[in-house]
Parts: sequence; structure tokens; C-alpha cells
Amino acid sequence: MRWAEITIRTTEEASDAICEMLAQAGADGIASQDPDEFRKTVDNDPLSYCEDGTIESYGQDVVIKAYFAETDEGMIRMGAKSEEFANPDGVGMIYGSITDKELPTADAMEFIKQRIAGIGEFLDIGKGFDGFRYVDDEDWANNWKKYYEEFRLSDRIVICPSWIEEGDTELEKGAVKIVLDPGSAFGTGTHETTSMCAEILDQVIKPDTSVLDLGTGSGILAIIASKLGASSVDAVDIDSLAVKVAEENSAINGCSNIECYTGELKSVKNAPYDLIVANIIADVIAEIACDIPSDLADDGLFVCSGIIAGKKDRVISALEAAGMKIVEERSKNDWMAYIAKRR
Repeated sequence: MRWAEITIRTTEEASDAICEMLAQAGADGIASQDPDEFRKTVDNDPLSYCEDGTIESYGQDVVIKAYFAETDEGMIRMGAKSEEFANPDGVGMIYGSITDKELPTADAMEFIKQRIAGIGEFLDIGKGFDGFRYVDDEDWANNWKKYYEEFRLSDRIVICPSWIEEGDTELEKGAVKIVLDPGSAFGTGTHETTSMCAEILDQVIKPDTSVLDLGTGSGILAIIASKLGASSVDAVDIDSLAVKVAEENSAINGCSNIECYTGELKSVKNAPYDLIVANIIADVIAEIACDIPSDLADDGLFVCSGIIAGKKDRVISALEAAGMKIVEERSKNDWMAYIAKRR
């Protein structure tokens, strides 16, 4: 076995969507290097030091590397997905259909190119696919794990990779531990949009809160809501593979009150909800804003993120047109999150 290392050069705005697509396409590992994040770290930390020319060498693109295992027969197995939910009356698919078959490497690369092009219909993807090479390292699948340790999302929420044995880390009383593998599914909490949503959930979840996690992805926000004491959680995604991942992660974390199913806002089962959280992209949030109020309880809250600063005005206008008012705004770097409620 050897590893096909795919390189994608893209924009900050499109990097999340591309990483999610790669994870759902079956990538065994994904690494993302954002030069702006490096620059901000250096600029904000007076003790940081780097040699002349180092910052410039990173360029302007977000560089994503994805790793797919190739069999001895030259085949790559793409994400296990046998069906697709697509509602022609809804906002449509972002990532397109993902196969559950093994493909020759050349066909797999073409498949990835097509999926990236599909994302380009919604977002500026920059250069996009930038080729692949082989990495001969039979132990790579486990070697990358050494770069991941537990990290804190909020005052109480801690994300812990599943390979860290119970008892290896001691958490203070009241801490909420979420078990997720950084390389196995998108949405582990390292991105600003996810961390802002997690902080908001930590602030607003109460024991009797019913929650809808719309576009659940890996299920991280649904799991956080459950762990924080929500009475019930619907974890919904238009991508059936994401739903399977969310189900597995919910089971690993012992969250029996999470119901995962394939669908979109128009097909949710248990409205109205006390809280709807949508960490997706600005364009989709703007599209669905008009339908949010009817699925919210009287005093319900809508939490949305995944919004690059350049598109915040579109989201704000859509929420206001839907009869909602923003009660809180948060930002991290160039990303925004909002808490809104009905007027």
C-alpha cells in the first residue's frame, strides 16, 4: 500500500468546504496550511521569531493536502456512500454525489477535481487542484496522530482524540469531554466558526433545550449540545455519509438523545426548536433564512456561523428580511457568528 497525497491551493473562504468534501470522499487524513493564520500568530506574539523570508515563502494560498490509501492494484476507495439526498426545491447539493466504489487512481483524481469544481459554483476556490504525488510510508496512517492532542473549545468543552486512552488526561470538575478523531471527519472544532458556535452553545444551552444542528457534518455541535444538557437534538445533513459519521460519533460519545437523519431544513421532524444552529456557509444561510422563524419556538434562538466577513452583510440582510433581529455578533479573524431571534 502507498499513499496518494493530493495538493489543493485555495482561498480561506473555500478551504472549509473543500476539507469537508475531502473527508466525506474518504480521505484518510487532511492537513491545511493557512498563511494568514501564521502571519497573525507572528504579528500578535512579540516573542515569535522567524527567519527573513519565511513568511513570504508561505505565499497567499491556503494549501490543503489530502491523503488517500492506494491498494496494490492501483485502486482508491472513495467514501462509503450509496445514496444521496437532493431536494430540487431546496438549496441543492454543495458537494455532489460521492461514490461508494473503488476507483483507479486516475479516475479518483478526476473525481476530486469535479467535486472541487462543484464547490466553485458557490465559492471562490482559487487555483484548486494542484496535482498529487505518492508517499511511501506504511506507517503514515498512525504517524500523523502524534501531531494532535486534546484542545479546549470553550471554558468547559475539551476535544479529545479517540486514541488518547481514558485516564491519560485529567480534566477539571465540570469539563465536557468530546471524543473525535481530527483525521477521520470534518468539523473537529479547530476552525474559528466551529469554536464560536461551541462557545455560544456553552452559553445558551439549558436542560430543557431542544436543538436542531443543521448541516451537522461530523456531529460535533450536536454532541456538544447533548453533553451540555439539551433535552433532545436533531442532527441533520443533506449528505448521508455525514449523517453516518455523526451517528458513529454520537454513539462513541454516549449521546443517546441525538437523532441523526438525512435532510434539510424543510424536512426536519421535531420543529419548533428552542435552538437552531447552522455552521455552514454564508450563501446557504442567506437562502434558508426565510424558513428559520417558522421552525423556532417563540423565544427560540438561531445561531449561525461559517460566514466570511466579506459576506456578512448578505446574511444580516437575509435575517432581517425574514423578520429576525440579531442579538449578538461574534468574530474571530475574518469569520463571523450571529445569534438571532424572531422580532
